[in-house]
Amino acid sequence: MTTLITILALLFAALFILVTLAEKYGSRDSEQTAKLSRYIMPLVALLILAQVIKFAFFSD
Repeated sequence: MTTLITILALLFAALFILVTLAEKYGSRDSEQTAKLSRYIMPLVALLILAQVIKFAFFSD
């Protein structure tokens, strides 16, 4: 249980740092954001497919 709490704490700390840096140094160009946003849904679909394959064939 302590391992889970440690992992969650590290993830939240990393997220806080990344959000802070993204707000400070990130570009606010809407054209670039539109280009990147078209890759989000295919990547999510690929991740779901990979998780289904992992669950179906490699679960213990």
